[in-house]
Amino acid sequence: MDQIITTEIFVNGEARPASDGGVYGIYNPARPDELVGHAAAATKTDVEDAVRAAYAAFPEWSGLSFGDRASIMRNIAKQLTEDQRDVEYRARLFTREHGKIARETLLEITRLGDRFLQAADYGDRMAIDEEIKGPPFDTIVTRQPRGVAALIVPWNWPLSILGAKLPQALVAGNTVVVKPSANSALAPALTLQLIAKMLPPGVVNILTGSASTIGDPLVGHPLVRKVNFTGSVEVGRHVMKVAADNITPVTLELGGNDAALILEDAELNDDVFNKMYWGAFGSSGQICMALKRMYVHESRYDDVVDGFTAACERAVVGDGLIPETTMGPVNNAKQLKVVADMIAEARSKGADVKECGQVPDEALYAGGGHFQKPVLVYDADPSLSIVRDEQFGPALPIMKFSSDDEGIILANDSEFGLCSSVWTEDANRAVNIARKLEAGYTYLNGHGPMAQDGRGPFGGFKLSGIGRNLGYDGVLAFAEPHSISGPAGFLL
Repeated sequence: MDQIITTEIFVNGEARPASDGGVYGIYNPARPDELVGHAAAATKTDVEDAVRAAYAAFPEWSGLSFGDRASIMRNIAKQLTEDQRDVEYRARLFTREHGKIARETLLEITRLGDRFLQAADYGDRMAIDEEIKGPPFDTIVTRQPRGVAALIVPWNWPLSILGAKLPQALVAGNTVVVKPSANSALAPALTLQLIAKMLPPGVVNILTGSASTIGDPLVGHPLVRKVNFTGSVEVGRHVMKVAADNITPVTLELGGNDAALILEDAELNDDVFNKMYWGAFGSSGQICMALKRMYVHESRYDDVVDGFTAACERAVVGDGLIPETTMGPVNNAKQLKVVADMIAEARSKGADVKECGQVPDEALYAGGGHFQKPVLVYDADPSLSIVRDEQFGPALPIMKFSSDDEGIILANDSEFGLCSSVWTEDANRAVNIARKLEAGYTYLNGHGPMAQDGRGPFGGFKLSGIGRNLGYDGVLAFAEPHSISGPAGFLL
């Protein structure tokens, strides 16, 4: 039987309880009566301590060269996965607190190290000043770290998303305070503590607990010089307002309603439909860049519906710790209701709704867990909420288009603009269409995390956010340009 654990906050190089000793419980979404563990419930006092610790650690950390910090990042990447038993323990814990299947949690934990390596590779590039020779002036443009960065991550892929912020902030020379989501804090807290212990005290500080208690004190702290938030539009708006009081720059990644355009010449076979399935329903559809609206050329609509439905029917829904399971529960009851309400609305308005997948353990499925089999809405009316809004769960509308121009209009008909995909055998056509899509990232013949190049910047248009994570741009987001000029011939 798995042990019930308790995780602590981490401030100034030490793990400790919250200042008032408070904790809260985290339960298994597959078995909501099963307590997985307790996480420390940080207080405003803890926020003050964490920010002050990061501020005090900043001069020494920022004083290191880019190369020295990059070397430390590479060492962290190595040590994150050096103890295989510990990796497997954290992965199992993560599945129990989150619900996603075991192979996804293992992928997420190991990918974090890869992202430290990617960020480290930008150290040499950051160290090179831009030189602008005169006349009339010689100018050097340098990059300086901002200071204390507040990094706020959601519950769906917390470690992977941390990998798009944390190593970038560190290699640029910032110190950080990290707030994981209260819904998924145990394995992230343990993983972050491993990282923090490999760094000087105060460089990485970790606060778990309720956003309603510690969110505003952290985002609005006058010593915080950068906020990087991933989450909902509603909370992102609030973060931006709070940060505005101190003119604190923000990066906001706020989700999406990502469209796929499947053209008439797209290759269609079981491997392709499997790619589409994982693009839409990986982590039970709880991925910001997941395929959330599928538009199919009318000449291939029946082929896609038949093939994709067959792929969805192969889904095995259940406890993520069971090896045969390919889709775990939705993480929490609130998000399950969002998805269920969308499905119910589609049914009530006469849409053709198909529930797919297999349930080996009917008693578990009906026992109160946050389960939902994958649902497809065929030829969905564009007015339905399942089309207009982000589902963030295992439900997908499939619709037709008749020309490239119409497909582009439909794909862009959204308040969001995070990701998109184009499926075709014609590379030039794919790029021409991609250039017209209002999205920060477009995948070709793939969609989602398994199709993404982490060397490219990631972020969105419109309500999908402000700024970029990952790539060289993701590191630059944590640095300020500093121009130094003198008379021509004096500097260069």
